[in-house]
Amino acid sequence: MAEAGGDAFAPRLLAWFDRHGRIDLPWQHPRTPYRVWLSEIMLQQTQVATVIPYFLRFIERFPTLPDLAAASTDDVMAHWAGLGYYARARNLHAAAKACVAEHGGDLPRDFDALHALPGIGRSTAGAILSQAWNDRFPILDGNVKRVLTRFHGIAGWPGLPAVEKQLWALADGHLRDVPDGRLADYTQAQMDFGATLCTRAKPACVVCPVQEDCVARRDGLTGALPTSKPSKTLPEREAIALWLENAAGDILLQRRPETGIWASLWTLPQADTEAGMRDWFAREMKGKFDAAEDLPVVVHTFSHYRLHLQPLRLRKVALRDAVRDNDDLRWVARGELATLGLPAPIRKLLGN
Repeated sequence: MAEAGGDAFAPRLLAWFDRHGRIDLPWQHPRTPYRVWLSEIMLQQTQVATVIPYFLRFIERFPTLPDLAAASTDDVMAHWAGLGYYARARNLHAAAKACVAEHGGDLPRDFDALHALPGIGRSTAGAILSQAWNDRFPILDGNVKRVLTRFHGIAGWPGLPAVEKQLWALADGHLRDVPDGRLADYTQAQMDFGATLCTRAKPACVVCPVQEDCVARRDGLTGALPTSKPSKTLPEREAIALWLENAAGDILLQRRPETGIWASLWTLPQADTEAGMRDWFAREMKGKFDAAEDLPVVVHTFSHYRLHLQPLRLRKVALRDAVRDNDDLRWVARGELATLGLPAPIRKLLGN
């Protein structure tokens, strides 16, 4: 195994970053703690090119942390809709409120205080501290895990606690060779290197700045490292959704519960079975359920299962007299759909 530290890694990576690193990302100008934090949350599980337009719209609507804290849940989710992994948005909003309540409206420059905020794990806390304040903290996101497993020849799925502990120690060790004042650059360098050169498939080893000391390259293990997560077949689930329109063409939306899939987002009324959907319709609506038109099945893959959603469309229906618009059920004009947080497959189904 290559030694952590020494001249083999951090200085060469910084030299590469000075020539090829990404220095024009929107959250870098200006590089404030709030903008760094927002970008780090958006970049979890999501590529830079996808994040940039969302970041720009989000920061225009919520330019400061207090602005985000004061916003409504619907407004926040509407500006996040389509980016996926919606728990990130809920945690972001909750963390902003906590910062206003406990830290004077700013992100705390303290690892433990940052780590205690919703949605901020160990790596994200380190990334914020190093990029916003040039503090000396390691990171270990997916890109860095891949780089370190290859460079040091670490076998075993990086998600295993024993392997992750080893990678954290290596990441921390490399920090010793980073000059003061360059922690932000080094953090960005690691992410850029993993995203652009040491990629999951077909890494560009011939132009790699640390290839001379890379164990995976030396031993022909580039394709085998990092070790893949043990395969698991995703379970398949089915559900029914009702696309209901009133006489004016407004669409009935229902807010999802605060936990579970699409939590707190607005979507079409949904049930696991047709019988359950019929029961809901009989309680809430005026109209003939059997007149509903079958639409093509929507297939959406979550991290832990694949959903087959059968939409049924029914026009010119109305709520029963005892049922009224409320915080969790409302008629929405087509032109107003964009103001609410809708799951991407539902937004696509509705043509919005």
